[in-house]
Amino acid sequence: MTDTPFPLEATAAEAQAAIAEEFAFFSDWSERYQYLIDLGRKLPPFRDDWKTEEHRLHGCQSMVWIVPEGNADRLGFHAISDSAIVSGLIYLALRVYSGRPAREILATEPDYVAAIGLAKHLSPTRSNGLAAMLAFIRDTAQAQQ
Repeated sequence: MTDTPFPLEATAAEAQAAIAEEFAFFSDWSERYQYLIDLGRKLPPFRDDWKTEEHRLHGCQSMVWIVPEGNADRLGFHAISDSAIVSGLIYLALRVYSGRPAREILATEPDYVAAIGLAKHLSPTRSNGLAAMLAFIRDTAQAQQ
């Protein structure tokens, strides 16, 4: 697996709990959006040669590229967006799912999305893009089974 900080927590469930706890510190959505932007800046470097149509995630208004690697035992993802907030959404998804076994990915619903109120505070196009990214991660894990 190439250089990646993920997973940060031992399990996907622990990652979701940590995300919910972190977002609970913020009293309003302007602070949460700023935190999302800050998280997006923490994404590891994304190779320019991966920014191809083959790796482009469709369903997002922003440009998003995602590259899976690994196998059923440990499936990792590299991703980036040209949007600061979307990069933060990518960071959260990778924190929960990247570097985990395919069976854990498939067994983990993205509860953090509702827990931190993302579903209510994202534009429809960002919600569609997040759903497309989560579906890509899930489909990739399913293909490894």
